Amino acid sequence: MAEKYIRVFTDRSEYYGETGEVTVYHEGPMSAGAQARSKHIRSEFEKGFLDNLIVALKAGETMPDHTLISEPTLTSIESLVNRVTSEVGRALIGLTVMQLAIKAVSPEQSIRLHKGSEKKGSFSWVEGISMRTLDKSYVTPVLRRHDLVKLNADGFMMTRSLAENYPYSDLYKANIRGAREEWLKVVYELENGLTHPLESLKLMLSMLINSESAFKEMTDRLLSALQSKLHYFSSRRQVMQFIQQHLHHATHSARLLEISMHSLMQAVMENGFYRSYQLRPLSQMRSANKKHGNIGDIELVDGPVIVHAWDAKYDKSYLRHEIEELHEKLALHQHVELAGFVTNAVPQLDQAIIDRLKEIEALHNVRLSISSFDDWVNAIFDDLITHGSVFGAPLNLITEEKLARDWITAYAETLSQRKRDIAPIDEPCMDWVKSLLQQVDNLY
Repeated sequence: MAEKYIRVFTDRSEYYGETGEVTVYHEGPMSAGAQARSKHIRSEFEKGFLDNLIVALKAGETMPDHTLISEPTLTSIESLVNRVTSEVGRALIGLTVMQLAIKAVSPEQSIRLHKGSEKKGSFSWVEGISMRTLDKSYVTPVLRRHDLVKLNADGFMMTRSLAENYPYSDLYKANIRGAREEWLKVVYELENGLTHPLESLKLMLSMLINSESAFKEMTDRLLSALQSKLHYFSSRRQVMQFIQQHLHHATHSARLLEISMHSLMQAVMENGFYRSYQLRPLSQMRSANKKHGNIGDIELVDGPVIVHAWDAKYDKSYLRHEIEELHEKLALHQHVELAGFVTNAVPQLDQAIIDRLKEIEALHNVRLSISSFDDWVNAIFDDLITHGSVFGAPLNLITEEKLARDWITAYAETLSQRKRDIAPIDEPCMDWVKSLLQQVDNLY
């Protein structure tokens, strides 16, 4: 590969990439196209594009679609958010949010060119826009109002390191504190059309919402209230009813069904069962199963090998199509011992379904099941309490009361973002936490 470099002339900069491609950034007053794009972006921001999106995310009215977000973008955004501190990384957070928003509103606008002016005496790129103006008027005020990141009221673009007269690229030499490489990776993915701008923006805002101080305060209240009322949860039935009530009244119930099942398996593993296996971390919502090599939403693995897998199906009772998809997946996973579907509805098991399950079991030497949520939970509890030694722990090691309380605790902790190592939820959890806290407060 060729060496990367930038050539700077009096009227332009030329970027030479590793594969020999050349991108030219002309300097001068904004073109008519740039002026039109800038006007459109300002108009959408004035109408509350960013503010309305944050409000919708907090209310659970929209969520990021992970299937449209590239893997480099997802990991880079997560690193950007996780590495921000009171001293480092806040400006990059604000800048990345603004660049994502610009691309979401105007995909044609370059987010490398952060200066644009119609005046001949000011430095400007012909196809650039004034990011400082957008920041001060529309981005920093919104992020401050929602307490998503602590920024100076004058805006993050006042930071001199972000104002150099060079395009934002991997050769941008200013000393930027924070996750610099991750920020540039997001810029690269956006500029090359490799990730969906709006869905990527939703992801970043969701992660910021989940890390904001108000969310931390709310989750502290939830976990404290739950701890004081754990005596209400002495049986599996009480926890099942409590979680099902939460699923029924909360938004995006299908995702909560996955989380509730994963939380039960967290409690199972933390109590020493299935010691030969590991619980695979919860996947992102709507992740492409085939792409990521998943069989189900909840999986026990032995190294890279999937051994047990359960797939959550919300408000679905007839699963013939899903059975055929499972058949295709099992052809790629030869060591699965148990796989199945769990639905909150009553499963429709006609003779055709039963016969097909038997055929697939014989073909792949696997045990298959389709069960209701209640039946699945009962099977887990019964197996561990009655036959605990079979699952890697001494007989009678755990009581129903302890497993029930560990389950509801894991569920609350997962929604509170306290278990991101095993359950990294990137959707905004505020609405879920609020509704769960209300349920806990109503226990008398």
